[in-house]
Amino acid sequence: MVHLKKINPLLFVALTVIIYSCNNTARDCEDFHTGNFYTETSANDIIYKSSFYRNGDGIQIEEFEGKIDSSYVRWVNDCEMILSPVNPKSMSEKKNILIKILTTTDSSYTYEYSFLGNSNRLKAKAFKIK
Repeated sequence: MVHLKKINPLLFVALTVIIYSCNNTARDCEDFHTGNFYTETSANDIIYKSSFYRNGDGIQIEEFEGKIDSSYVRWVNDCEMILSPVNPKSMSEKKNILIKILTTTDSSYTYEYSFLGNSNRLKAKAFKIK
């Protein structure tokens, strides 16, 4: 049995840093603030596909099931944004969506999303189209 008094404090700090860095996932969210994207979302065993374009002027244009919608994009921080519909046609379409990027790769990001204020979050993955 190892006694805590016998552990070198420098070794303890080094091990703590190594363990923390292994669990700390790097996110390069700014790479995904603009561009063309494709996403797949699974809900109730159904896969929903859409494509969208996000420009640097705070607008996102999305095509989903043959319909085109536009949303205002407001970045809360580098990895979280709020989408607000530009022209909602009903009360249910007026709901803002919170999107949080969880992980990134060089060409995709995994994110969770929910209606603002709703604790029921879904996960999806978006791919940047070159």
